[in-house]
Amino acid sequence: MARVYLIEETNHPELAEDIARIKGARGGRLINIYRLMLHSPALANAWFDLNQAVRYGTEIDGQSRELAVIRVAILNDVEYVQRAHGPAYALKEGLTSEQVAALADWQPSKLFSERQRALLAYTDAMTREISVSDEVFANLRKHFSERQTVELTMLIGAYNMLTRFLEALKVDPEP
Repeated sequence: MARVYLIEETNHPELAEDIARIKGARGGRLINIYRLMLHSPALANAWFDLNQAVRYGTEIDGQSRELAVIRVAILNDVEYVQRAHGPAYALKEGLTSEQVAALADWQPSKLFSERQRALLAYTDAMTREISVSDEVFANLRKHFSERQTVELTMLIGAYNMLTRFLEALKVDPEP
């Protein structure tokens, strides 16, 4: 159960415009992340804009995006993001259920390409150590342009922030 109550949209008509904007991009749903963030409308709107940009406004392909997001969620042990991205988004982007299952221990797996392995190593370094070694960075750059590297770094950083937010406030996964 969340440590801060979740906003019920019917109880907050002053948030109607913000809620309509968020729901419009989320298939008509106001998910728990936003029901919590709307305690601070400015932050909810800023996160919404950042999240839309890092997920859909980049040159990063959907498989790479979902590998990074799910791996961050695994490393930070946040069920909310694992449940949301594992079945729904990852499979939609073309990852297999075997790949999703192997993400918890990806290093020995043969299911990932060299490009995907470079991305996963970079995600691990950013999330676990924060400092990324020259070797891990150089390997990433073999597969991703400068723009894509910046975009991946922002994506990984954003999901580290989100997973830590969700964990600290104990936000429940969607039913």
